[in-house]
Amino acid sequence: MYYRQMGKLPRKRHTMFKKEDGSLYREQVMGTRGFSGTQSILYHHYMPTEVVKAKLKGCYLPEYEEQQMLKHRHFFTNKINKRGDFLKAREYLLGNQDLLIGTATVTEGINSFYRNSDGDEMLFIHTGTGKLETMFGTLSYGPGDYLLIPIGTIHRLIPKGAEPTKMLFVEAFSQITTPRRYRNEYGQLLEHSPFCERDIRGPERLETYNQSGEFEVLTKSRGAIHSHIIGHHPLDVAGWDGYLYPWAFNIGNFEPITGRIHQPPPVHQTFEGNNFVVCSFVPRLYDYHPEAIPAPYYHSNVNSDELLYYVKGNFMSRKGIQEGSITLHPSGIPHGPHPGKTEASIGKKETLELAVMIDTFHPLKAVKNAHEYEDPAYMYSWYERKE
Repeated sequence: MYYRQMGKLPRKRHTMFKKEDGSLYREQVMGTRGFSGTQSILYHHYMPTEVVKAKLKGCYLPEYEEQQMLKHRHFFTNKINKRGDFLKAREYLLGNQDLLIGTATVTEGINSFYRNSDGDEMLFIHTGTGKLETMFGTLSYGPGDYLLIPIGTIHRLIPKGAEPTKMLFVEAFSQITTPRRYRNEYGQLLEHSPFCERDIRGPERLETYNQSGEFEVLTKSRGAIHSHIIGHHPLDVAGWDGYLYPWAFNIGNFEPITGRIHQPPPVHQTFEGNNFVVCSFVPRLYDYHPEAIPAPYYHSNVNSDELLYYVKGNFMSRKGIQEGSITLHPSGIPHGPHPGKTEASIGKKETLELAVMIDTFHPLKAVKNAHEYEDPAYMYSWYERKE
């Protein structure tokens, strides 16, 4: 990410920075990989270590189902009835040692604040509008926005309007970044990248609360949720600068890479974390070789599981898919277009599909209750009986 600054800052870091009453702002260095990764420096009205009370609330990691037969799977997330704030509404569906994946339908705000200290989070907004309040400032969001929230960032999501906020979320146990092959040695996105820094939105305004009192911050760390009651408003930052901060990118600003023949999934890559990638399938022109087959070829996921979250449109290679569907095509067996989809794609000029793909390089496990939303016939949907 590129350098940004907001609010009040001293001329030089690690030097005295005084308020109007002569007292000091409290400097906090927040960085990844010790002191060798991306970092920002924040200046607080209060000590960020000021805790009134702390307690363990319990494990948040989901329980997974027992080993089942290897199969393709299809989950209807619109069948999930859970509602509430952006934490209570989360329904975990799949996960492994590198990330947790699920959906949430957010219908209300939250009084507490939250930070994930186990890794970065990515929220993909399917429907709804609102704001993401963070210690770095406020970001507004709408349909199609990816919200990237760095590890340890205090924040909360507040929906607005009558429409609930439906989102796909990823809780990673690592940092989520732009693809390395699209960055130069200085971190700048290259000319052949499908998006650039102009498409990225950082915090729009810094809202600073110089307010004492008792406020709860719910912290995910070491597989558990911890409650920390601090003696001041968590969003007390008067200024910050650096390369680490929450940001938004709208899927509509992803410029698809096309070719004369079918392009493989890596051209759709948007983000990467440890042992996983995130790709964006957006409306695009089909392949323009005179004998091209636009639909993807059948292929084996030899080293990765493929998850697709269907946002809208008519997905070129699938039947029986709904908005909000999730399909999982695991490593070990081949997958590809449904019967008739290959032939139907020939001669078509474009696709209007919109979907988010997550490829993981360790197998994904389904959460115990995920079968409640599953289409049990999906594994056999490629078989057409010949009379």
